[in-house]
Amino acid sequence: MNANTSRQSPAEREEDSTLLSRTARDLPPGRHQFHKERLMAQIHQEERTTAPAAAPAPARAWWLRLPRPAITLPMTAAVVAASVVAAVLTSGGEAGDPGVADGPVLTTPVGAASTKGVPQLLDRISLAAADASHPEVRPGQFVYVESKTADTYLKTVGDKTTLASHALHSRQVWMSPDGTQGWLIDPAVNDGPEGETLSLPDEQGNTPEAYLNSPSYDYLARLTTDPDALLAKIYKETEGHGNSPDQEAFTTIGDLLGESYPPAELYSALFRTAAKIPGVVVVQDAVDAVGRPGVAVARLDETSGQREEWIFDKKTYRFLGERTVQVEKRTGDEALIKPGTVTYTSAVMERAIVDAVKQTP
Repeated sequence: MNANTSRQSPAEREEDSTLLSRTARDLPPGRHQFHKERLMAQIHQEERTTAPAAAPAPARAWWLRLPRPAITLPMTAAVVAASVVAAVLTSGGEAGDPGVADGPVLTTPVGAASTKGVPQLLDRISLAAADASHPEVRPGQFVYVESKTADTYLKTVGDKTTLASHALHSRQVWMSPDGTQGWLIDPAVNDGPEGETLSLPDEQGNTPEAYLNSPSYDYLARLTTDPDALLAKIYKETEGHGNSPDQEAFTTIGDLLGESYPPAELYSALFRTAAKIPGVVVVQDAVDAVGRPGVAVARLDETSGQREEWIFDKKTYRFLGERTVQVEKRTGDEALIKPGTVTYTSAVMERAIVDAVKQTP
């Protein structure tokens, strides 16, 4: 527990609780993730200037998916972050998300996992990545990623909690190589069909620096491509995050595969780096969000009982998408998330370099 939190008086704790519940009511559910992601970027920038060097970094920045909240935050940021997290946990209430309808709960057979052949598969994927066409991003251009995504969540209305899934929907992201200009079109987080700017500075005038969990193309271009050195950097910069260092390292690499554009040498090196993480397995039969079959490189989060899967084409070894599957039974409200529930799924439909924001290939 944060030392400042432990010193709160009962009145202060009651005030914080009131803030959490009020924020959960006031934020439209479709805006929760957007505000949560942008908040984490702001928190990271604050910690870089005020926290000791050994302080752990926060969770993913605002243009990437945020599967987990930060573990340790400064007190002033922690209260605000908790407010947003509380709102996220109550999303899907009576108002519902304005842009994404609920669909059937996402499920899949839990495929068998094996450690056999992991190094060989990742080596083949790495070689395929090295051979693929991978143009550099020039100043003035934008990385464009179009994907299809869906997720499953606990939906609470009144005193009743049920399991629900958002229907599969399109997500389009544009980001400049330096990370200061961008645009997002995603009905799960946008108020209207035109989308919203991701350009910096943000509403508070902050320009967060790129870092490992919210990278720009330029930042990625400066990273080492030596697998041992890269893995050491990942462990160091994500210390204190997630449910274990190994799972957080695996998730960090997975996020770079989904909605960023690592330079060619780094992209190939990421798979050799992943091969060094303990607990990585192969799932021979997996499908992405649009039903494309493939083979998955995966790892089970021992705390949550969820398995994160990166899905690749079995012939070309091209990255197709990712999904998170509940593998183990849970207790309490989380018992509703039974084994075989797909809590998140995505499929990368297009990844390209374009010359203007909102331009498509």
